[in-house]
Amino acid sequence: MSAYGRSGETDLPRRAILGVPVVALPWDGAIETMHAMIAGKRFALITWLNAHNANLAHENDDFRQALARFLVLPDGVGVDIASKLLHGAPFPANLNGTDFTPALLQAQINPLRVGLIGARPDVVEKAASSFRQLAPQHEFRVISDGFFRTADEPRILEILKNFHPHILLVAMGVPRQEMFMAKHLTAEHCLLAFGVGALFDFRAGAVPRAPRLVQKLRLEWLYRLAQEPARLWRRYIVGNPLFLLRVMRAKLKGSRGA
Repeated sequence: MSAYGRSGETDLPRRAILGVPVVALPWDGAIETMHAMIAGKRFALITWLNAHNANLAHENDDFRQALARFLVLPDGVGVDIASKLLHGAPFPANLNGTDFTPALLQAQINPLRVGLIGARPDVVEKAASSFRQLAPQHEFRVISDGFFRTADEPRILEILKNFHPHILLVAMGVPRQEMFMAKHLTAEHCLLAFGVGALFDFRAGAVPRAPRLVQKLRLEWLYRLAQEPARLWRRYIVGNPLFLLRVMRAKLKGSRGA
């Protein structure tokens, strides 16, 4: 086992981006770390930081405080630019959840229990079917769609206790998914809980993924904007420049991302 696999999650290298500590690991090191946490039965909440999430954390105290409970992975070109400006180098890998989560499931040979919460009922069922084809060694179970009421939460948590997935995928959008996870999930519900955003929509084919060339050029955000301009224009047209402005201010203050 590598040094990454032997390390506890508190020992992992991190870089602060606008006050949020973000894990700085190569792709294989991140996969090995997750495997080691599952093997060691170590509970963790895991999510991603991109420019949009960083802006939300900067503006929303409750969300920022919730993120303090998470292992946060880097997602996208925005945080890479921020890392280069604030820490002198981009992150070792773009560990975006859309690619990393399926890769983690495929790489884990031993059978796991995997739970899904989020999205529309038809979307989460299709996503589960897609995952079963991708990684048939695992048991995938839909715990709930994402349109449950507060009154439904005790029932959902009881299902989780009984099933106790090794991996729980929560796709309810930022910051709702992180707030739900931070408030409710403990080691008695699952081992690793991931806040995966739009992953179920991509896996179910409800939202098209950008072509490979666009992904390699790191312009997937632009493709998504073109697909859903009414919903995403503020996030990208306003949010991306605002994020970079905040990063530049942090650099000028010499705060290295604090």
